[in-house]
Order: sequence, then structure tokens, then C-alpha cells
Amino acid sequence: MGSRLSPIDYLMGLSVALVWGMGIVFAKGAINHFPPILLMAFRFAVTALVLVWFVKPPVGQILRIFAIAFISAAVQYSLTFTGLAGIDASVAALVVQLEVPFLVLVGAIAFREKTSLRKWIGIAIAFSGVGLIAGEPKLGAAWLSILLVVGGAFSWAIGQAMVRALHDIKAMAVTAWVAVFATPQLLVMSLIFEGNHWDAVQSANWIVWTAVLYLGVIMTVVGYSLWYSLVRRHPLNQIAPFLLMLPVFSVVGGAVFLGERLTYQIAIGGAVVIAGVAFILTERLPSEPVSAENN
Repeated sequence: MGSRLSPIDYLMGLSVALVWGMGIVFAKGAINHFPPILLMAFRFAVTALVLVWFVKPPVGQILRIFAIAFISAAVQYSLTFTGLAGIDASVAALVVQLEVPFLVLVGAIAFREKTSLRKWIGIAIAFSGVGLIAGEPKLGAAWLSILLVVGGAFSWAIGQAMVRALHDIKAMAVTAWVAVFATPQLLVMSLIFEGNHWDAVQSANWIVWTAVLYLGVIMTVVGYSLWYSLVRRHPLNQIAPFLLMLPVFSVVGGAVFLGERLTYQIAIGGAVVIAGVAFILTERLPSEPVSAENN
């Protein structure tokens, strides 16, 4: 059982939501130039080059981290950002909220965390909200993109449970070595599923490369180091509420930087998703003393 959240933990959680929410916006802009899986390969290459010099190799846990990289990075980001290529950043950010109910479900299965009737109702509400979004007429041809983002959310939740099961390894080391392994995994997947790699690299301007740096350094190095630190010290259903702020930052960023506008149906569907997620995660925590021992 984890300790109660401190003011620093709250600041860390909100910072994660901000950098991840804006990361979706910047990624949407870069995907207009780079194939999405190739973009993610560049992203994790930057992360690996920044961090790998400062952490020790995870002796004894290399195979576990390789598997985490494959599930939570290669598979998850291939699905999520290939889906993002076909829908607005704001829509993707709302659908990505399914990470939270998936996170609770995985926590219940993997760690036997309490999953009450209230949580099941919230999960149902969240999925109904995604159904409303998918039913928007302007997204009629984008149902596959939405399904890809949903699949990415599920992969992400599984990856977080795998991270939580790690022992005796710091958050920065997890971030670094996940990036080291994810880079070649993503490059192989890009070579299999995408084309025009060299043309995209040659024609990329400074704005595109700035987006790559943001994704690699701010979204991944900063965002995941903060998140993994929270995951290792607190129950998943205690820290997941911070992700409620992610679509708020993405919707605002999409409007300011990409000129996106939500239709009424998407806005209502997004509100239902967020309401369902909030319903899952706003149960009063037990009042008994909480152990200070880290997970």
C-alpha cells in the first residue's frame, strides 16, 4: 500500500498531465510530416541519447524492461499515434482517457486493488462517452483511428502494471532503458508498416525537429520520470485522477496551435468520458493508517 499524496506529488501529477497533453498537440503537428511510427522512433532515440549515460544497465531485469518497452512504447505508441494521424489531437486526447479505466482494471487484476460497483459504473460511462464521440458524423470514416487509440490506451495500462512490478530500479533508469529498447523496436515496426522514410527526414524543417525534441525530452524524459516515480510509490487508482487534466490541456492546445474546434457531440462525449473517469476515481479512500513503505 502506498503513502498519501504530498503537495509535491500533486505538482508532479499535474505536470505529467500538462506535458503529455501538449505532447499530443505537438505530435499531431509533426505527424503531418513524419510517418507516426517513425516519429515515435525518433522520439525514443532522443530520450535514450539524453538519459542512457546517467543510469546503470538494469542487470537482471533486461528481459523485463525489453518486454515493458515493447508493450508500453512500441505497441502502445504505434497504435495511439497511427490513430492520431486520422483524428484531431483534441479527439485523441479524449479517447486516451480510457487509459484510466483500463488502468483501474489492470490494477484490479494484477494487484487485486479494490474494484467496486461504483468503478464498474464509471467504466461503463466512460466507454459510452467514447461511443458518443465515435458516433459524430464528421468522424464517420475515422472509426479505425479511434479503435487504434483505444488499443493504445489498453497497451499503456498493461505497461504501467509491468513497470510497477519492477524492483530496485529508479524511475529515470526505467525511462532510459525503455527508450533504448523501444527505439529499434519502433524502427522495425516503421520499416514493416510505413514508407517514404528518407524523403520525410530530408524535407523536415526546424519546427518538425523541435516537436521531436519536445516529444523526446519533455514528454518522455520529464513526463515519464515523474509518472514512473508516482507509479512506484502509490496505488494506480490513487494517481490516475491526474490524467483527467490531460484532455483539458490538449483541447486548449489544439485550439490555440492547430485551430481545432470541438463539435457539440464530441464535446458532450468527451464530458461523459471525463465524468465516467471521475466517477471511477472519486471514491473516498479508506481512513485507516496507510503504510509509508514504498511498493
